Amino acid sequence: MKPLPLLSLALLILSSNLIAGDWPAFRGPNNDGRSSETGVPREWSPEKNILWKVPLPGASNGSPIVSGGKVFLTSSVNKGQTRTLHCFDRTTGKELWKQSVTHPEEMPTHKTNQYGGTTPAADGQRVFVWHGSAGLYCYNFNGVELWKRHLGELRHMWGYGTSPILHKGKLLLHTGPGKKVFMVAVDQDTGSVLWKTEEPIDGDGERNTNNKYMGSWSTPVMAKVNEQDLVLCSFATRVNAYDPETGKIVFICDGIRGKNGDLCYTSPIIAGELCVAMGGYKGPAIGFKMGGEGNITEERRVWRNEKAPQRIGSGVYAGGYIFMANAGPATFQCIDPKSGENLWEARSPEPSTGAP
Repeated sequence: MKPLPLLSLALLILSSNLIAGDWPAFRGPNNDGRSSETGVPREWSPEKNILWKVPLPGASNGSPIVSGGKVFLTSSVNKGQTRTLHCFDRTTGKELWKQSVTHPEEMPTHKTNQYGGTTPAADGQRVFVWHGSAGLYCYNFNGVELWKRHLGELRHMWGYGTSPILHKGKLLLHTGPGKKVFMVAVDQDTGSVLWKTEEPIDGDGERNTNNKYMGSWSTPVMAKVNEQDLVLCSFATRVNAYDPETGKIVFICDGIRGKNGDLCYTSPIIAGELCVAMGGYKGPAIGFKMGGEGNITEERRVWRNEKAPQRIGSGVYAGGYIFMANAGPATFQCIDPKSGENLWEARSPEPSTGAP
């Protein structure tokens, strides 16, 4: 099967021809990559099972979201100096509106990480998008700007790629990587910063004091721990759990630092009472029991695997197992979250005509 063109947005059609539920943020309504939809196609091509397809003006590493019958997606042109949020009609693919912002300077990034590297989030009436150094913006569903907030310059040789999530009237965002890294909560109604908690940096934001690469592109997730809502996010060397009301770090778990550097690309995976976090650039993976206070590494970390493939996309927890699609080598894995054991592994098949 030939891949879809890079600079296009396509919507797969359900086999039942019915409109599916909303997908309002990065990795879906629960930020875990899972959907309850049925009747979705298991294979597609440039023509097969495609409802509509529209061109985009520039590339993007962000994911589309769906809310209230609309599809939202970012793109960028002019080497990232123009960054755009697009709104399409979900049924027809017609572009309803777009809003662009500019940044006067071409910022550094990795050749595989396009400037439109963030996924929007929506609450059914408003859509929120972070354009990195160009700022955080809120629009209503008609494309009218409601507020904007600049959170400072974000500079890293590999660019940006974290996305906002929404929780009880707050927008939660991991701003990084770079010299200044922090978790921030912003009021969804006004754009006011409610709290901001900085993360210590061992180095200059691009390399640690051992001259190894460093940085995290992890999007946070929500978890319920002992009846308390917590925001969990993987950083360059550790996982932090925040109180979403105050920004206080409730607990941390170390173990992501690897031989190749301090790197993380994936979101934490919540697997019952366990949290699994995976380092980047073949860095280690860890599993720990959520709970407690302070540094819980010795008390609650149950496993750590030093050897790992290259992991960029986040895994999915289902049926008691974690399923991962790895970047290098191109493999699928089934992992036991209780032990970190790799239960099975398969190579991704080469694309062929008629295969997804």
